[in-house]
Amino acid sequence: MSNEIRDQVPADSNGAREIGFAVPDIYNASRVLFDNLAKGRGDKPALIGPAGTRTYADLCDEARRWGNGFASLGLTRGDRVLLFLDDTPAYPAAFFGAVRAGFVPLLINTLTPPDLLQFYLADSGATVAVVDAEFCARFNAEACKDTKLHTLIIANGPAGDHAAPRALAAASWLALFPVELAEADTHRNEMAFWMYSSGSTGRPKGIVHLQHDMAYSDLAFAKDILKLTPDDICFSVPKIFFAYGFGNSVTFPFSAGAATLLLPGQPKPAAIFAAIAQYRPTLFFGLPTLYTALTKAAGAETTDFSSLRMALSAAEVLSAEVFNGWKTLTGLEIVEGLGSTEVLHIYLSNRTERKKLGAAGLRVPGYEVALRDKDGRDVADNEEGILWVRGDSNTPLYWNRPDKSAETIREGGWIYTGDRFVRDADGFHFFRGRADDLIKISGQWVYPLEVELCLADHPDIRECAVFAAELPDRRMTLKAVVVMNNRAVNQGDATRRLQDYVKGKLLPYKYPREVIFTDELPKTGTGKIDRQALLRM
Repeated sequence: MSNEIRDQVPADSNGAREIGFAVPDIYNASRVLFDNLAKGRGDKPALIGPAGTRTYADLCDEARRWGNGFASLGLTRGDRVLLFLDDTPAYPAAFFGAVRAGFVPLLINTLTPPDLLQFYLADSGATVAVVDAEFCARFNAEACKDTKLHTLIIANGPAGDHAAPRALAAASWLALFPVELAEADTHRNEMAFWMYSSGSTGRPKGIVHLQHDMAYSDLAFAKDILKLTPDDICFSVPKIFFAYGFGNSVTFPFSAGAATLLLPGQPKPAAIFAAIAQYRPTLFFGLPTLYTALTKAAGAETTDFSSLRMALSAAEVLSAEVFNGWKTLTGLEIVEGLGSTEVLHIYLSNRTERKKLGAAGLRVPGYEVALRDKDGRDVADNEEGILWVRGDSNTPLYWNRPDKSAETIREGGWIYTGDRFVRDADGFHFFRGRADDLIKISGQWVYPLEVELCLADHPDIRECAVFAAELPDRRMTLKAVVVMNNRAVNQGDATRRLQDYVKGKLLPYKYPREVIFTDELPKTGTGKIDRQALLRM
């Protein structure tokens, strides 16, 4: 039985021909992991880290148990399984088990609050969820209301409070199932897994990826940029539930028979330094905000970074200060790139041997990239245009959102990114902003108006405005200018209270980093908020 989806990108696209990509019509993405057995890597470590070591044979056995377990719960081909997990061996095991059995895992951010979790469950129709024990309480009555969820599988500890109809302890439950499981005869264009957008401009969108997308992103980016070997160890601080972290920790190392270092918990500098010292990774993946924190953290100067051969960054513009600080600390020049969840990973990247500071990079082989004006015409070098990208890892659709699919996924599978860029004569692309008001904070899209409306509901605020501002190191941040009902408040206490309020109502990363208190917001002659004047405050 096939649940094939029409892939918007032709299988013989220019990008696919450029890198020689081809997979058979019957193809299952679990081969990214399981092909290592046929290549004689069963005894080689696939996963290392504080949560334990797994060889490729171990991980494949665990994945088969997960797949058999999911099938025992009455799931049928294409049914969704929500994964709410930190970076431990349970994550890739459950993921590949679901995919191998023909089910569709959803990779969900563990910072998601119950109301948004309810949306994911209802939107996807997921009947089964896998959750780390520490996050059980997130599946409360609010999260489970009006959803089809019937079973919660608890990994990495005993169950806590939750409102799911049934809960299973993963360790004892998995032991009931065999370690034999043939791969489902999925079509290359069947759904393999979903990720959700950050939902900055309304409700989040379910980004569907197909069975062949992982293999394509590996052949395009990893083979050309990373050049991994089975001796490499990849350490991605961004978590697996991010598309960037998923490629770094799952797709790329497993495709090469390399090892992945998984670090659960909050990525504090001390824990990162300790992991580097103990496990000796060779590739390190971060974000500009992380590199900033690491270069300024206690213990940086005494950490031995000599095992690293490459450091990569994505999601935000990398400043000269951060680039030079990391180079001084480690001797490595950060390789910056740009990707998206819709494309699955990076499609513009600098190279270790060829880079320009401040550039998102050169086109990655396998991806067609165009800069076009508002009428869809290509623009010349050194002229600003909107970035369009096409490759065979592009999502074919947003789940159940034909309107948004039509806006973003255009004829021939091209994705309209909404990012404004300039391309120089050498082919390097430089980010100039968004075609709309979205900005990236810590690698996540944020819509300032959403935060503004949230703050406006706070009982202590009379009026407010929220806007993006560029820091001296070129990272973007979010500022709020507020007029309080009580002008005599302690500003330090009020700032923390307002930030906590936003963190509680929205996803935590959306809070304003700076809060400015004023007696009146500047207004234009028509009585509207003067946002240009706000930028000067």
